[in-house]
Amino acid sequence: MPRFFQAHATHPDAHMAMALAAAQIDGQRGDLTPTLGFLYFTEDYLPQAEALLEDARQRWPGCGWVGASALAVCAGGAEYFAEPALALMMCDLPPDQWQIFSGRHPLPQDCKARSLLLHADSNTPDLQELIAELAERCSSGYVFGGVVSARRQALQIADGVVEGGLSGLALRSGVRWISRVSQGCQPLGRERRVTGSDGTLATELDGRPALDALLEDLKLPAFTGETTPLRQAMPLFRRTLVGLSDAPGARKDYGPEVRVRHLIGLDPARRGVAVAEQLREGELLSFCERNPEAARRDLVRICTEIRADAEEMGAGMAGALYISCTGRGGPHFGAPSAELQWVQHALGDVPLVGCFANGEIAHARLHGYTGVLTVFLDG
Repeated sequence: MPRFFQAHATHPDAHMAMALAAAQIDGQRGDLTPTLGFLYFTEDYLPQAEALLEDARQRWPGCGWVGASALAVCAGGAEYFAEPALALMMCDLPPDQWQIFSGRHPLPQDCKARSLLLHADSNTPDLQELIAELAERCSSGYVFGGVVSARRQALQIADGVVEGGLSGLALRSGVRWISRVSQGCQPLGRERRVTGSDGTLATELDGRPALDALLEDLKLPAFTGETTPLRQAMPLFRRTLVGLSDAPGARKDYGPEVRVRHLIGLDPARRGVAVAEQLREGELLSFCERNPEAARRDLVRICTEIRADAEEMGAGMAGALYISCTGRGGPHFGAPSAELQWVQHALGDVPLVGCFANGEIAHARLHGYTGVLTVFLDG
């Protein structure tokens, strides 16, 4: 049965933070010989990234390493925003059940993966298409992870420090897991079908001008051709997001099939609404907004589902990875570490590490404002 151990530390010096985390790991692991480590660290440690990884290699020889830098990291019930910190988790998953890959060491066509943990650079061309292509190479069709968040430089750990493209971990059939997506937004109105579009511009929804539908859901006056009311409502438009999906549903709350994207502009002349994604006629669109209470409920729900599913499978929860959005966490939910404390309370005492991303990956899709929780099972 695989064993997992977590540690986390904050210190101005990266090596001191690693020493503090290492002491926590070594105090827990007993005779465990770790085979795989997950390492996430904040941007404060970017200049020491190579040395930090070498430090970890010397402490635990023969251990494979995956992870990334991030604007914020998390472990257990703690979140580290705007401070130097690292989160570390180690385990003894059998080496024949996982494979680390990156641009330097691409994933073989016959990798026999059931699923993939992905870390991606935001500047990677055709990122959504690449994610979908990698998902097709997995027997489960499921990939999870996140887009590396950064103000300056975005680094990935994949048995080395790499930059750009995608990297991660291929997991084979001997590694059992349960994964769920927690949405952070709530629809403002009903779902409509895209019946007219031009690239990222939705011109018609259910045969009506898209701008009219937006104003209706925001309870604003109908558009008469005068743009002054639109300019006055711009702060409200900036808070409004768009949910896209291919499957219809009655949506009081979003499920994992919905992709949340930014509303990036209006076209009064065409009475259209521009979205941060290429639109396809026939897909479903709803306008939405971020909602902390809905996000909290959904997060508790997925944790409860994971616990119940693990019990039904007769398995325990050995360790977990949590990738959340940089727009979530304690700053969004109103208290320091609130999001991770809800996860810890709902899951129990399960070793957990992760980071806050600029886009979350699950179900072969790129999401926004979500949390992706993946729990590894021990039975």
